[in-house]
This record gives sequence, C-alpha cells and structure tokens, in this order.
Amino acid sequence: MEIGPIWRALMRNKTGAVLIALQIAVTMAIMVNAISIMQERARVMARPSGVDEHNIFHIASIGFAEDFNERVTVEEDLNALRALPGVVDAIQSNSVPMSGGGWSMGLQTEPGAEIDGTGVALYFVDEHGIDTFGLELLSGENFTATEIEWRERTQTKWPDRTIITRAMAEALFPDDPDSALGKTVYINDDEPITISGIIKQMQAPWNGWNGVERVMLVPTHTLFGSTRYIIRTEAGLRDELMPQVEQLLAEREKGRIVRSMRTMDETRERSYRGDASMIKMLTFTIVLLVAITALGIVGLASFSVNRRTRQIGTRRALGASKVAIARYFMTENFIISLAGVSIGAALTVALNMLMVETFALTRITWYLVPLAMLTLCVVGQVAVFGPAKKASSVPPAVATRTV
Repeated sequence: MEIGPIWRALMRNKTGAVLIALQIAVTMAIMVNAISIMQERARVMARPSGVDEHNIFHIASIGFAEDFNERVTVEEDLNALRALPGVVDAIQSNSVPMSGGGWSMGLQTEPGAEIDGTGVALYFVDEHGIDTFGLELLSGENFTATEIEWRERTQTKWPDRTIITRAMAEALFPDDPDSALGKTVYINDDEPITISGIIKQMQAPWNGWNGVERVMLVPTHTLFGSTRYIIRTEAGLRDELMPQVEQLLAEREKGRIVRSMRTMDETRERSYRGDASMIKMLTFTIVLLVAITALGIVGLASFSVNRRTRQIGTRRALGASKVAIARYFMTENFIISLAGVSIGAALTVALNMLMVETFALTRITWYLVPLAMLTLCVVGQVAVFGPAKKASSVPPAVATRTV
C-alpha cells in the first residue's frame, strides 16, 4: 500500500482529518501532564513518615471538671498506659505526623531579630518520645526524665535542649549537617538551645509544607487543658488495644472527655484524601478524553466508509482484497494519529513548561511522551478496526449500482 495516494486523498478532504489530529494532540497533552501530576501526588502520598505507623494510634483527652488536675492526670495516665500489656510505650504530645494541626517555630544559627529563622515543626515529648514514635536516633542521646519540663499555655521560655531531624540539620548547616550535633541554635530570636540528638526522619503535621521533614523534639509536657496521648503497641495488637485504652482512660477520670481516637493509618488516609481524590478525578478525565477521541476516530472512519462505498466496491471489482481495503483505512488512520501525536508532543512539552513555571510542578518524566504517542496510535488503530472491517465487507456489486 503506497502512502502517497492515501495522503493525497486526505488532503482533498482534510477537514475531518485535521480535527481528529488536533483532538488527538489535545488529548495527549492533557493526558501526559495529568499522569505527571498523578505520579507526583503518588510519590508524595508514599513518603515515609519516619514513625511506626501500623502500630501507633492516638487519642485526645479534654478535662472539664472544676477539680480536674491535669498534671496529675497526665502522669497517672501515662503510667497506666505504659503498664498495659501489649503497649510498647506511650507519651503525651501536642500533635502527630500528618494530622494537619501542630506547632511551628523558627530556628536560627545566630541570635538576632534581624536574622530569618528556618521553619521547624515542634513535637512536645518526654524521654519516651523516640521509642513511642519508633524513631531512629542517628547520633547524640535521648532526653532524660529530669530534663522534661511542664509548660503552661502562657509560657514563652523554651528548654535548653532539643533533638532534630537530619533534614533540619541539613537546613541549618547545609555545608556540614553532621556538625549540627552539640551546636547551639536560637529560638525566639535569642533563646539558645543545644542540639543533643539527631533522628533519621520524621514528618511534620502538614503534608503540603515544603519543609515537611524539618522537625524538632522538645522535652516538654503540656498543660493546655486538652492533651493527646500517642500509644505504640506490639505488632498486631493495635486494634485489640484501642478499645481497652479508650475504656481505661474513660474510667480513670470522670471529669474529662475522651475522644478522637484514630490510628496512624487512618491519619495518613485522611491527610492525603484530597490527593487521592485528585488522582481519581484525573484518571476519570484521562479515560473520558481517550474514549471521546476513540469515538471521534470511529465517527470519522465510518463517515469516510459510507461516503466512499461505491469507490470501495469499484476497487473490490478490480480485484482488491478485503485485507487491502481494511489496510487502506488502518493506514489512513495511522497517518492521522501520527500527525496528531507529533503535534501533541510539542503541545505536551509546552503545557508542562507553563505548569512548571506557574504552579511549580515537576517536569514530566521523559518516557511519558513516547509512551503516550504509542498508546494513542494503538487506540486509533483499535478504534478504526470496526469501520475498516465494515469497509472490507463492501461487495463488488456495489460499484454497478446507480444512485
């Protein structure tokens, strides 16, 4: 089958072919960039939090009674939780990773209000914090029981020690992160804090923050009126222990409300629910666009077959085989598809450059463009197969019919 005659035939009736080629190009540009966004969201959703997610849950406690003694309650609660069979460890903290709510401050390597600090997420913990979260201490040492302070809401003074993540060390000392251990940094412009330990990884409560792994642990118990307990269990016992912990806390102190018990797995799911919905919507959009493009190809091919029925019959009468007729329409569609994906490749790159510049998205992965070109060419061939088969079934006798 010669390409020349098919190309010349297309040029004589090019309106439909041009529209389908443009439709393929637009579909490809949207499809590739949508897949790129989906890949980026999937990578974000898969980021490890640094904690033992599958064996951790958390629960809130809010005191309301006039004689409610928060400090005594917290101390007794933690002793009871840590003594519960199956519990690895437990702490009081102000937040948990990926929860969406927490506390942040700025750390700086030099004192002074004129110096911009590096944002960091805070977790108030005691000496059981590293074990409860399941964190890996790379260097330095953990807090001791004597270093844990009690903090009122109005307090502004900070403890003189902290443990930070490796990512925070890299942000503070980009030239030599390993030198962070033992260094003094400053909070509230001029309050000194010594870095006594560095942990491998931990996420902030806000998954959309660009400093999501910049975290510091502060040796503090809070007296804020409400508290959150984080409990880590032995593997496989989390779901069994959750109702026991809820009942234990409710029975221990009647002058409070116990609520909002969630696993870390549920916290992750809730945190990335918007990203998961975006992936579903983009998947639906891609499928819909490809389906519409395929229907457009079917429509154009069917119209072409119906318009050239007598011509096809004449070719059949002159000896053209059914395979030759089908191959003609398949080749015609391939030429249209090839033109469409070639335009689409340029449009895809241009759209991605615009999105990278405007929305700070990542550049598309190189293999997506050729893969999309191949996919849409295959879709075109599948879509045109039905009309091409119909054209090959036109009998030679059609050529002798009069209009």
